[in-house]
Amino acid sequence: MVKNANSVWLNGKPLDRDLEARLRRPVRLANDANCFALSEATDGAGRGARVVFGVIVGTGTGGGIAVDGRVLVGPNAVAGEWGHNPLPWPREGEWPGPECYCGKTSCIETFLSGPGLEQDHERATGERVLAPDLVRRAAQGDGAAEAALARYEDRMARALAGVINILDPDVIVLGGGMSNLERLYQAVPRIWTEHAFSDRVDTPLRAAMHGDSSGVRGAAWLWPETEHP
Repeated sequence: MVKNANSVWLNGKPLDRDLEARLRRPVRLANDANCFALSEATDGAGRGARVVFGVIVGTGTGGGIAVDGRVLVGPNAVAGEWGHNPLPWPREGEWPGPECYCGKTSCIETFLSGPGLEQDHERATGERVLAPDLVRRAAQGDGAAEAALARYEDRMARALAGVINILDPDVIVLGGGMSNLERLYQAVPRIWTEHAFSDRVDTPLRAAMHGDSSGVRGAAWLWPETEHP
């Protein structure tokens, strides 16, 4: 049964079996972040790496783990669910944090999704600005927009440092709309060293090679080349 979907009407439904009945062919389903991680581990930015942590930061925030070219699911089917852990090492004003649709507060998703960035800027200024416009404003010297992006980078660094401390992946790959923010790839690794339990962090942070198509490609990789439905 589907669980934890933010499209809540899917929860508790046997979506794979429903699709199989309607399509009259075998169907395999996986979390979108798992598919993304599988795509990038197979022939993308994580190709050749043994452990790949894939991150989607867009409308929501998700994570997936691929080990030796296979998705790590876990007995509860929640391996890699990074976005619904609390933001680590909270700073002043971050706790108890925004409410999340999952019923908790201070979830990483509420800070690192695109809407999370927009809401953070609104809390600071009273003005709601779309994420792409915040990026444009910051590049033009807008101090409030720059401060919002700096907070975003710091929060992503802390959140990913927690992943490094637990999983220590060979590579972390970013996807989703927020992954197009080029400054993340310099700023976040510079900051996460302050929080990772190591004197240095050699983990590369890379943009998805296959862009917005990566999750769909990963869904196709649920069927190995040697196996035909």
